[in-house]
Amino acid sequence: MSDPRFTPLRERHEALGASFTDFGGWQMPVRYTSDLAEHHAVREAAGIFDISHMAEFTVRGAGAADYLDVALAGRLSALAIGKAKYSLLLAETGGIIDDVIVYRLQDDDFLIISNAGNRDAVREALAGRTDGFAVDVVDVSDDYALIAVQGPAAEAIVAATEGISDVSIPWSEQKYYAWASAIFAGRPLLLARTGYTGEDGFELLVSAADAAALWDALLAAGAPHGLVPAGLAARDTLRLEAGMPLYGHELTLDTKPVQAGLGRVVVTAKERFVGKDGVDAAPDAPVLVGLTAEGRRAGRAGYAVVAEDGTVLGEITSGALSPTLGHPIAMAYVSSSSADEGSTVFLDVRGTRIPATVTALPFYRRTK
Repeated sequence: MSDPRFTPLRERHEALGASFTDFGGWQMPVRYTSDLAEHHAVREAAGIFDISHMAEFTVRGAGAADYLDVALAGRLSALAIGKAKYSLLLAETGGIIDDVIVYRLQDDDFLIISNAGNRDAVREALAGRTDGFAVDVVDVSDDYALIAVQGPAAEAIVAATEGISDVSIPWSEQKYYAWASAIFAGRPLLLARTGYTGEDGFELLVSAADAAALWDALLAAGAPHGLVPAGLAARDTLRLEAGMPLYGHELTLDTKPVQAGLGRVVVTAKERFVGKDGVDAAPDAPVLVGLTAEGRRAGRAGYAVVAEDGTVLGEITSGALSPTLGHPIAMAYVSSSSADEGSTVFLDVRGTRIPATVTALPFYRRTK
């Protein structure tokens, strides 16, 4: 077993009293004070997350755009400079190796951010698809830290952060799933208006050497706005409310995009891309649905979803008592015959059957 890894912000987390947990081989803050308090802070004000465990890859060269059209499920050649796009890295079988966000930095210069636990698999897959393309793919994960500021006050906080200068786009003009360049501590800073909480916010890609200074500056700027450090527990309930899939739960190598409601991400009209011949799911393949219930007992990952007569219909992939909504929510894969919105199913919560309603995702949508 390899030694646990820590981000460049380890000392900051320890000073704040964080509890740590293993996540993809990294020791990451699971909470600082209270899961609920951190969750509510993001919905009502703002939270700051260390997400430096995520992996980053640069894709550069005259053939970069054409390469990405083949390597990924989407049409990345159509992505404008300054924009970002959610995409999928598929296996030949059509299963999902990882879900990623791609940023177009210049005509022939792209950045891919992938999940921490899939770094090796993504590196191997990207490297194995370069034949015939004038492209250079480099794993730059260890060079950078990634800090997320999420919540209604995120823009005000990042805009007020001391040391961030030369922002390429006025704050009021920065759009969702786009990025701006800036300078921090004399080095480039990428300000991406993306996130994993269902709220407005930014993900800031900074040199690993400057991570602690940026963390401190963001916390100082956020103090008057109610910014709090938030851990993985809050991040998980936030993304669940927003109906966002988590690799290893909603997405796996055995999952086809259409099963996960991500068929729109796959551009089947492309002449070729890895996984094209395998993306079709069997007619009876289980599909991902949202489930809502009453009371306080929530279904958890691995719990069965059953019919009234006890017939197993599927399995919960993520579940929690929603801090924002006040009732149990879950995502689950169920048989297509039981997936119609409004249908009633039952959650097997430690031997007790709890009725639940099939509900459209997301469970929570912010007011813009």
